Amino acid sequence: METKKTILDISDLSISFVQYDRGLQQIDLPVITNLNVKVGEGEIVAVVGSSGSGKSLLAHAILGLLPENANVVGRMEFAGELLTPARILQVRGKEIALVPQSVNYLDPLMKVGPQVRNGSKKPEKIRRQKSLFQKYDLSRETEELFPFELSGGMARRVLLSAAQMHKSRLLIADEPTPGLHLAMAKRAMRDFRAFADEGNGVLLITHDIELALEVADRITVFYAGTTVEEALVTDFSSEKLLRHPYTKALWNALPQNGFRGIEGLQPYVKDMPKGCPFGPRCSNRTDACEGEIPLRQVRGGAVRCILTEEKKEA
Repeated sequence: METKKTILDISDLSISFVQYDRGLQQIDLPVITNLNVKVGEGEIVAVVGSSGSGKSLLAHAILGLLPENANVVGRMEFAGELLTPARILQVRGKEIALVPQSVNYLDPLMKVGPQVRNGSKKPEKIRRQKSLFQKYDLSRETEELFPFELSGGMARRVLLSAAQMHKSRLLIADEPTPGLHLAMAKRAMRDFRAFADEGNGVLLITHDIELALEVADRITVFYAGTTVEEALVTDFSSEKLLRHPYTKALWNALPQNGFRGIEGLQPYVKDMPKGCPFGPRCSNRTDACEGEIPLRQVRGGAVRCILTEEKKEA
């Protein structure tokens, strides 16, 4: 069996921001710690987690869009090559495409048709743009509109079109479905699936676990700026197949599983507990959870929990 190549490989990524605290005193505020993600050929990897868990910062780090006060440590590779700042400039918008979370990425001073095709007047580019607009139910008149003349859903569909203009290897979709009605959101997901099935990779950053489970191959779960679990989509068919207490809490919170929540909140970066960030909300917590919690391979996935045992939960 042929082994599929890895398109994106991120290991031990940590991001912090230099900020001023109490006058002119500078502090280094860590927001992501030891984060790991891999995306292979023909694969959709969905990154899920609550707001503030670091999902969008991951996308910005890959594309070199973090502000100047950001410190980035770790290793990021794309197609087997290190993602240096120079390499990011080469591949951004070409080999790596982005569906951004905010519609403010659209240039307010440029009509959306020419904007999607990057100002190109080549016949093949115009045909491609028109075809994408038609696919997403955007009328011919839409291409002559400015962003402020679009509804939120229309702007979202323009961004989806722009991300698919080039023959990219990797598509990063950062919360691509807000503002879209369900049928259109599912169409976008099917397009991501088709893109991956052509041998490309998709990093799907989303809070909508239900939609992600319909198209993704693997799920990476973030909590408080770190990876707590990596699992196959099929593992989400049963709580018993999942490994981390937070992932199980997400599973139980799904409507079809009872909509059961848990007490507590994700900790703020300045108030992180010792050891496991989920510790204060975990019913299985012990004193050992205050130490270092490595990411371990368990039952074909990975988990950052010292209490998850292969034999006990297999």
